[in-house]
Amino acid sequence: MSSIKFSNFMNSWLYDDDGYYAKYKSIGKDGDFFTSVSSSMFFGGSIANRLLTNIENGFLPEDTTIVEIGAHKGYLTADVIQFIYTLKPKLLDKLKFVIVERFSSLQKEQQDYINSSFNNRVCIEHISDVNELDLDNGFIIANEIFDSFPCELLYKGNQIAHIDSNFHIAFENLNSDKSSEHICKVRDRYNIQKGEISLGYEEFARELKSGVGRFEFVTFDYGDRAPRPDFSIRIYKKHKTFPLFEEELKISSMYKTSDITYDVNFTHLIDSFEDLGIKCESYKTQANALIDFGILSLIEQLKNNVSTKIYDSELSRVKTLISPSFLGDRFKMCRFVKE
Repeated sequence: MSSIKFSNFMNSWLYDDDGYYAKYKSIGKDGDFFTSVSSSMFFGGSIANRLLTNIENGFLPEDTTIVEIGAHKGYLTADVIQFIYTLKPKLLDKLKFVIVERFSSLQKEQQDYINSSFNNRVCIEHISDVNELDLDNGFIIANEIFDSFPCELLYKGNQIAHIDSNFHIAFENLNSDKSSEHICKVRDRYNIQKGEISLGYEEFARELKSGVGRFEFVTFDYGDRAPRPDFSIRIYKKHKTFPLFEEELKISSMYKTSDITYDVNFTHLIDSFEDLGIKCESYKTQANALIDFGILSLIEQLKNNVSTKIYDSELSRVKTLISPSFLGDRFKMCRFVKE
């Protein structure tokens, strides 16, 4: 086969029928990496608390729809449901739940997990794409989805990466096609000469705007407001990190069997929404966001209802979420609002 753009290669790696995300894989100690969801149920608890604030202040109705995009096995949705049941149990009879998941095998995993967790009491609707949303209002959540949007690798300002059937990466000059126009637009707007150019942020924002009348969208990912002047693209396998351009790296041995990801340019992401009139109400470190969402209050409530051993264990997990040396500063939160 002839060489293809890196974005197409990354898309195949992650999203082909035999791609990395096509089937359920363990996350945490037995997987390739940790996430905030796998670290503590209070991550979902804090998000549930934020939802309740939206309902209490009248921004969203009591029968609003909670939408999770990229739900893995459904752990985050389950944690949100559990904390709603704990904090405002009567709301569960009114709220609706939707998971956006393209793979039918994962839809089944998620449905089975939710059913087993709540004895079939909670109904989950599945759709395969954001463009299928048709809601008057919604509370939308996503954890680590934008770092898996396909990207192009830009070098010297005018070359992008191509990869051939032998997994050899070479840089070729940009063509004068429509996709190159987008790359040049992002390059010039954010002064990127070397690094990742994310694809799909603008389309995602348009589809969300079109599919939901009023919403709050809360998303967590790793990266920064300013793009780093180098490649951050890397592979995760068994909790080890492999920069894509590391010497001696055998990409072929990791293709579709490990995760490939890069740092999010949050300014690009935020602009993709705000260019459409969807305001970014808040951009904060994960630590500050979760504290704002009430995580410390929630963990203190637990203290009064469980043994010291259980409390200490859960507190340790919460510290992982908010500690600057763990996930607290590395991950960022964006909260978008469409009135």
